[in-house]
Amino acid sequence: MPELPEVETIKRDLNKRVVGKTIVGVWSDAPKLIKRPKNFLQFKKGIIGKKIEKVQRRAKNVLFYLSGGKIMLAHQKMTGHFLYGNWEKKENLWKSKVKGPLDDPMNRFVHLIFYLDNKKQLALSDMRKFAKIELWKEKDLLNNKEFNKIGPEPLDRSFSLKKFKKIISEEKGKIKQVLMDQTVIAGIGNIYSDEVLWRAKINPLRKIADLSEEDLGNIYFAIIDVLKKSIKLRGESFSDFRDLQGEKGKFDVERKVYKREKELCERCKTPIKRMKVGGRSAHFCPKCQKV
Repeated sequence: MPELPEVETIKRDLNKRVVGKTIVGVWSDAPKLIKRPKNFLQFKKGIIGKKIEKVQRRAKNVLFYLSGGKIMLAHQKMTGHFLYGNWEKKENLWKSKVKGPLDDPMNRFVHLIFYLDNKKQLALSDMRKFAKIELWKEKDLLNNKEFNKIGPEPLDRSFSLKKFKKIISEEKGKIKQVLMDQTVIAGIGNIYSDEVLWRAKINPLRKIADLSEEDLGNIYFAIIDVLKKSIKLRGESFSDFRDLQGEKGKFDVERKVYKREKELCERCKTPIKRMKVGGRSAHFCPKCQKV
């Protein structure tokens, strides 16, 4: 968490709220969140006075395009999410000045605040402090080898069934692991790989070489359907994720298998099972998704 739908939700909210605003100050009690430059004072100097010109998403990364040809890359990792509002420090804790969703316990782990010229604040709440923030020259990031290893965006118009089949057919291993490989397809993680495979009736252990043309077609259309539905519902929040206003996403009404071990499959009423695939949990229906 968060995966493509959650990051896309944040990106869209940020474009509505912070584009055109100038960063006038930065605070953090966890400077290790800043990975580039490694010195927090250098980061602070490099970002204050910069206007946020646009916000984009690449895979699970949020890209803030700043004036002066800079990009601030933010990866929210396991428990990080951005929040927009006003906070004040009370008893050594940052608390929202406005009662409501921002008071949700999952929003209380504020470790980074950007002060904006409209008197608002953009905060990063991150319980585990695993998130990373990097400040790049735009040309350096866009030409970076590691950044360019990220696979195609599954919701781009260019991501056709034909392209998907070609990409997948060049891979080896189990379908669950391949779907989560960010160098193969961008943005899909543990939650949505489970949901996609349930809808496509494909067992997570199935090997790429054993998938038929029909199987690949079912997986492709399930990817598009699941991701679009989740974005429309503003992501999944059964755990940590909250949107920019501090509110939960509503994809839970569509979640069929992920974290539903022992519950009955919606299609056939068989208990959902969980197993390990490449060190990650996989949830599936043993009847609908046979090996």
